[in-house]
Amino acid sequence: MSTDLTLHQRRRTPTPDELRGIPWLRLLQPEERARAVAELLVGDAAAGDYVCRVGRPVTYWFGVVEGLLKMSADNAQGMTMTFSGVPCGGWFGEGTALKREPYRYNVQALRKSVVAGLSVTSFHWLLDHSIGFNRFVMNQLNERLGQFIAAREIDRMNNPDARVARSLAALFNPVLYPGVGEILRITQQEMAYLVGLSRQRVNEALANLQAQGTIRVEYGGLRVLDLAALRSSIFPDKKDI
Repeated sequence: MSTDLTLHQRRRTPTPDELRGIPWLRLLQPEERARAVAELLVGDAAAGDYVCRVGRPVTYWFGVVEGLLKMSADNAQGMTMTFSGVPCGGWFGEGTALKREPYRYNVQALRKSVVAGLSVTSFHWLLDHSIGFNRFVMNQLNERLGQFIAAREIDRMNNPDARVARSLAALFNPVLYPGVGEILRITQQEMAYLVGLSRQRVNEALANLQAQGTIRVEYGGLRVLDLAALRSSIFPDKKDI
């Protein structure tokens, strides 16, 4: 029966463990934190569930407590462009929440995930009252700008190894995704969805990156050994994607 309910209808109050996974709560003063905790809700998203859709009005500022989301949009030709993945610890949509405008992108769960939401009203209250919260949001906006510039660059890359490397580096951003740590829990199929390549080609790229010593493929995920190399290494041109 619960699977027939929308993500919004499945919302609930967060557990203490889930609250501990929200990075900006620790930056708030006691009064600010108490208000935020009272307003926070979480939803248990199944794979394929939409957290937000293009054209829908903004009602919450969202974050990933557990799982993996994909942020994307369709262009005029019907092609899907993926802007970024959003792993554990990531919060997104602050620009949309600030302007109270309709969403210009879709955000969808790639696997079973726990998604937290703070109402737009509480989001703006914290902006008006909390210096710590303002700094967090300002850092988010600054990092997000760099992320989308990089995403534009990645989208134009013809080299599959470079696309996978840069996309992985983006998911290990410690400011935007503090919950990832050294190991990213992701499957090759999920990586393929994010990068826009076949699973087989992603598998080949990961094997090449591991041979170069930049990552290590482990059970259930990937460990980054050289983040700087993922961000800047030059790869030989290849004609096949």
